[in-house]
Amino acid sequence: MKTIGLLGGMSWESTAEYYRLINSSVASHLGGLHSAKIVLYSVDFAEIEKMQHAQDWNSAAELLIRGARRVEAGGADCLLLCTNTMHKVAEAIAAAITIPFLHIGDATADCILKTHRKKIGLLGTRFTMEQDFYRGRLEKQHGLDVMVPLEADRQIVHRVIYEELCKGIIQEQSRQEFRRILNVMVDQGAAGVILGCTEIGMLLSESDCSVPVFDTTKIHCEAGVQFALKTA
Repeated sequence: MKTIGLLGGMSWESTAEYYRLINSSVASHLGGLHSAKIVLYSVDFAEIEKMQHAQDWNSAAELLIRGARRVEAGGADCLLLCTNTMHKVAEAIAAAITIPFLHIGDATADCILKTHRKKIGLLGTRFTMEQDFYRGRLEKQHGLDVMVPLEADRQIVHRVIYEELCKGIIQEQSRQEFRRILNVMVDQGAAGVILGCTEIGMLLSESDCSVPVFDTTKIHCEAGVQFALKTA
């Protein structure tokens, strides 16, 4: 079994879920007392959040590159960046290490394409929903037709992520708002919806939507497990 590297803390709430899901999957695949081999480096999200909203992506990249190199030095055989938004600087991180970088967007697109769906709704931070680094990758490299909520609803999703989910706060009112936003996208033709923030799975599940939901946290974790267990 190879060692999975995790660069997390963005937020620690979802990184804890990465740890749980990866170990549960390995135990399911191998049985007995098996668990995953993991090297985890967790950042202080308050530092990253300030850089995000200041649009200081270069400083954020430098901070995460230092973390990625620590993960590699710790013996990891691959790297998972445990956040969708900070894949904004994925190319810089991947270029700074020698181990494979498993991109959350690529893993998610592969999962969606296996279901033969093309038009997909996307929920996430404003950065993820509005900027080209994520939505553009799904469209240009994988041929998906990605739609996002209207401006007012994007504001709601972004606020709930930072003010509630990243702090481990689960509000029923927010769940209802997210369900409404999902339904609007479905009515507009979405054949599935990407939970494109690693915290959204804390609030929503497949039962909250009439079309398939693609939880990027679960998908990314399973990509890491498949890498670790691959024998060839």
